[in-house]
Amino acid sequence: MGWLDRLHEDIATARGRDPAAHSNLEILLTYPGIHALLIHRAGHGLWARGYRVSARLLSHLGRALTGIEIHPGATIGRRFFIDHGMGVVIGETAEIGDDCHIFQGVTLGGTSTRREKRHPTLRNGVVVGAGAKIIGAVTIGEHARIGAGAVVVSSVPPDATVVGVPGHIVAFTDRSNDTVQHLPDPGWDRLSELESRLQALEDRLNERVNSLGATTGSNGSVGTGGDARPEARRPDSEVTP
Repeated sequence: MGWLDRLHEDIATARGRDPAAHSNLEILLTYPGIHALLIHRAGHGLWARGYRVSARLLSHLGRALTGIEIHPGATIGRRFFIDHGMGVVIGETAEIGDDCHIFQGVTLGGTSTRREKRHPTLRNGVVVGAGAKIIGAVTIGEHARIGAGAVVVSSVPPDATVVGVPGHIVAFTDRSNDTVQHLPDPGWDRLSELESRLQALEDRLNERVNSLGATTGSNGSVGTGGDARPEARRPDSEVTP
């Protein structure tokens, strides 16, 4: 597939996934994700041919122009869409399948200092929300969804939805009928339980305070707006016989 055909495919992908896109020309001229992919393909070709410094310089230029940093060694499939894109970082050994979609601030990073596979693998159809961090040589299964701001450090099965820090699975999508099966969330359930108990304690405390107020008001020991302190006893010398 030629580079021009890939460009047409990229533009069609952006127009299909972004309702804010109004024309192919607008996408071509103003979408940084499209520009970053074009630069990456050129840099990846140089990288594969052994021109490492030239590839890195081209990647650096792409970062300066688009705010998206893609290492020229990363492998990216077809119909990949970077939405907005600012702050996206894709590491050297990252692998991205077809039809993936990521938003701004996403990091596909590594933890190892060895020259080995140390960045994530995204299977086909993965969606990664804004600000999510996927760290290490983990695999994100087909059509999985990573929530905004999640930090993922372990592999994710297909069709799962992951949220939180650290990321944990909260749902699975049945693609045969597009239904979502939500899983129990012990952490959220515990917070809800604590909130309910706190509210119950506040209600009991308010009832007790109201009850005490009604009691003291009925026996006259506490006047409204007056001094509730008992009168000081005068010295014996001042007592009138």
